[in-house]
Amino acid sequence: MSFSARQSEKVLGIDESGKGDFFGPLVIAGVLTDEKGALVLQRAGVRDSKKITDKKVMELAVWIEGNFTHSIVTIGPEKYNQLYSKIGNLNKLLAWGHSRIIENIANDNIIDLAISDKFGRADFIERALMEKGKQVKLLQKVRAESIPQVAAASILARAGFIQYMEKLSRQFNMGLPKGAGELVDKAAGLFAANYGIDALNKVAKIHFRNFKKVSG
Repeated sequence: MSFSARQSEKVLGIDESGKGDFFGPLVIAGVLTDEKGALVLQRAGVRDSKKITDKKVMELAVWIEGNFTHSIVTIGPEKYNQLYSKIGNLNKLLAWGHSRIIENIANDNIIDLAISDKFGRADFIERALMEKGKQVKLLQKVRAESIPQVAAASILARAGFIQYMEKLSRQFNMGLPKGAGELVDKAAGLFAANYGIDALNKVAKIHFRNFKKVSG
């Protein structure tokens, strides 16, 4: 589905960070603005956070938070594991987080359209919405980060993820790598050796295969 917004239309872009990372939280963010604001975002260099450095992500995040209506939902590992155990499906968990962003923004703002990257059935989000959110038109779009509002949300979500990972690393006095590859397996094993297998619940998403490799 193609996308075009009227100049005055308030578009809420939503994106997340951390869903593919064993360590750390799931962070979901939303940024609301009209077409004029979208142009300001583009001119400032806002684009998909995966295409810019962590340093630039942090700089842009501070600027976006200071200039645009936004909301950030951070689901730390322990809460994430509780929710995943209850919901049992990552796409439904993402939909729950996306719906919280919509509700948060809709409390004080008019949203003409909410856009997110396509991650599952659209009705997952619709079912998770409450009264105000149900009045918002939703669009899930492949490569939605090409839309400035979604790109801005991706930057806020990534910044939140980076900050949380830094906090965990300080708390447990060890580096926690991103992703879910071999380096992560080694770090998970080291963490379990130092703090016990059960403590991984505090820093990681335990439904990942990385956990099963460590726990046997």
